[in-house]
Amino acid sequence: MYERDLVMTDADFQKIARLIYQHAGIVLADNKRNMVYSRLAKRVREHGFLQFSQYLTLLEQSSSGGGEWEAFTNALTTNLTAFFREAHHFPLLAQHVAGRTGPVRVWSAAASTGEEPYSIAMTLLETLGSSHGNIQVVGTDIDTDALSIARSGIYPVEQVKKLGTERTKRFFMRGTGRNTGLAKVKPELARIVEFQPLNLLAPSWPVSGQFDAIFCRNVMIYFDKKTQAQILKRFAPLLKPDGLLFTGHSENFTYITKTFRLRGQTIYELVSDR
Repeated sequence: MYERDLVMTDADFQKIARLIYQHAGIVLADNKRNMVYSRLAKRVREHGFLQFSQYLTLLEQSSSGGGEWEAFTNALTTNLTAFFREAHHFPLLAQHVAGRTGPVRVWSAAASTGEEPYSIAMTLLETLGSSHGNIQVVGTDIDTDALSIARSGIYPVEQVKKLGTERTKRFFMRGTGRNTGLAKVKPELARIVEFQPLNLLAPSWPVSGQFDAIFCRNVMIYFDKKTQAQILKRFAPLLKPDGLLFTGHSENFTYITKTFRLRGQTIYELVSDR
């Protein structure tokens, strides 16, 4: 474990906070200094620098869509997720789409390492059946490292076993040999989930509606209210008229938007006369 061998001044932290806010909308409070140091120190050392100011100069001189900005953003993105996290949402999603014969599409707007979109996909297959033939889950995230894990669909067996015997057998394959202790999503599940990078602050999004539901859970807490309102406004045209927005347990947008109204249990619906 490294000691504090690198120099990060107050000005460096303030610049980091400004750059990540401008690039990704993430708000870094003063109490995040230790987290910022630990997460970015590896990048600073890999470039042979001893001061964060040197790294920030390099970053500002780099192309905004380049690899260093991607690494910078990945380092400062928090990925806390699990299969069927905030479990009460999934029976409500099942109830919402039950009986639909047309295309069913759900967007996971903060897909992280894939557990959420795969949980959505499992719910849709269990509800509509494998023969439905027109189910799509779109998983997006700003963190390209997390998306690489999501695309692989490979997770520790101990994590997957928590889903129960029936789901584990239906949707996962156990690894053998070098892959002992790992499980991979089966093709039935993988084929209906697609992953792509997306920055919610970008002027255009590589997704098109309309969706039966959008999951944007536990990501808006990192944005200020102005950014939250802008994103919520952009979600609206991507939802079907009866579409639902699923949010995190600590997120409340009642006083931020007139486009959505709270339906209950951190689920929002479009205001019909918006």
